Amino acid sequence: MSEPQKELPQIYLLTPTAFEPDEFAPKLAAVLDAHEVACVRLALAAKDEYVLGKAADACREVCHARDVAIVIESHVALAERHGLDGVHLTDGARSIRKVRKVLGDDAIVGCFCGASRHDGLTAGEIGADYIAFGPVGETDLGDGTQAPRDLFDWWSQMIEVPVVAEGALTVEIVKDFAPVTDFFAVGDEIWSTEDPVKALGDLIAAMG
Repeated sequence: MSEPQKELPQIYLLTPTAFEPDEFAPKLAAVLDAHEVACVRLALAAKDEYVLGKAADACREVCHARDVAIVIESHVALAERHGLDGVHLTDGARSIRKVRKVLGDDAIVGCFCGASRHDGLTAGEIGADYIAFGPVGETDLGDGTQAPRDLFDWWSQMIEVPVVAEGALTVEIVKDFAPVTDFFAVGDEIWSTEDPVKALGDLIAAMG
């Protein structure tokens, strides 16, 4: 008997780290209208409450009009205040319990665990909705540690918590990792191009 076909990974879309909401909202809408996206992460580098809030409102409107969930990186209070669906934590398992208490059981609480299987397991055990590992591609950011394919392979066979591959994705990496991940987190890979809709289409095509 042939093995059942694994479903293709879903797209988890990251916003750019800086943008003008009025300019970005139509671009986001165009991508969401053209491709199926499971969730959007507001990944702004800004620390200014007003800037973040304005961006959150603009992106939430676009996402919720299309029944797409939206989470924000790190800022738990802003997730609540601006009606977002949850938060993406960047400190591994450290604050999951506290955040879950604040946002409740229905909120999406995911976290980034670098290339650490141990952190991922801990986060999964205490209630993370997904675990993101990365970067999977080559980048000079961070300390250069990459999350290897065999980490995803092991995880997808042993652990039920969904896993996200992110960081420096290429068409080749997407092709290679598609059988072992549940989501690809795609951001700068498309926003840095002249045609984000086409760029995302190319990555999605590589999965199959």
